[in-house]
Amino acid sequence: MAEDKKTLEDLKEVTAEAVIAKAVVAETTDAEDVVADTVTIEYVQKLDAQGRAYATGKRKDAVARVWIKPGKGVITVNGREEAVYFARPTLRMVIGQAFEVAGRVGQYDVVATVAGGGLSGQAGAVRHGISKALTYFEPDLRPAIKAAGFLTRDARVVERKKYGRAKARRSFQFSKR
Repeated sequence: MAEDKKTLEDLKEVTAEAVIAKAVVAETTDAEDVVADTVTIEYVQKLDAQGRAYATGKRKDAVARVWIKPGKGVITVNGREEAVYFARPTLRMVIGQAFEVAGRVGQYDVVATVAGGGLSGQAGAVRHGISKALTYFEPDLRPAIKAAGFLTRDARVVERKKYGRAKARRSFQFSKR
């Protein structure tokens, strides 16, 4: 398994060799006969000593640390049951979206710790973490989860308040007299 992992140095060497090969091909007259090899990156399963996949998810100000392992589908957030911590059904739906897209509903137990932000941001952070951890546990699921947009960190955050304004853009009420 260690032989399958490609390090950054290996990839740099491969790309350097490809650049040299392209220079050699350009110098030859029969460039049409030479077929360039493409570099493909294979994703490898990343598990810890307990057989869990770990990932960090982020959304707004919330940061979630997520561990997944095969199980009955129990989701625990900050030591509490998912239904207790995220009381709104929409928030629970957001968390389960990654499993639905991957077709793995009820097959993994999730343990997550979340800090910062509000409940909506925390739910988005847990979803991001679950999506990344799923791709670490089963690399074959990566294209489906990426196509759904769950691996992309949503960079939208609250705009800061400016001086001379009531909020970020809201002005104080204007009085002519």
